[in-house]
Amino acid sequence: MILGIGSDLANIDRIEGTIARFGPRFLNRVFTPLEQAKASSRPRNIAATYAKRWAAKEACSKALGTGLRMGIAWRDMAVSNLWTGQPVMHLTGWAAERLAQMTPPGHRAVVHVTLTDDHPWAQAFVVIEALPLSNPFTPPLPTDVTPQDPPSS
Repeated sequence: MILGIGSDLANIDRIEGTIARFGPRFLNRVFTPLEQAKASSRPRNIAATYAKRWAAKEACSKALGTGLRMGIAWRDMAVSNLWTGQPVMHLTGWAAERLAQMTPPGHRAVVHVTLTDDHPWAQAFVVIEALPLSNPFTPPLPTDVTPQDPPSS
């Protein structure tokens, strides 16, 4: 069952300008160290990487039904990537508490996120799904796989 849907469109040039103006103050307020490391590893696409993660946080807050209010902090939502490149949304703090409140008994929540960019735009789409715990066909959480680690052979 779908618990929430959110989307957001961010302007890459606007994010780049904000980074130029506020630097580490902005980056440390909005992005986790893992997100900052990911952006730094993409020197030709730093602003686009940050813009996609900005859009993902906005989209996730909408899917949670709150927007960025009611106690959700930017860093309560973070995006990493599996070794396959698939983005994964991680929730902590109030965002994780809100997700738990939304999740019906006997279910677990899965947050799906997709990111794309085509200069000057970055887009994110988030779907929060509740899967029954008793369903033997319920797939493992994407977070059950360590980000950026290839499968063992």
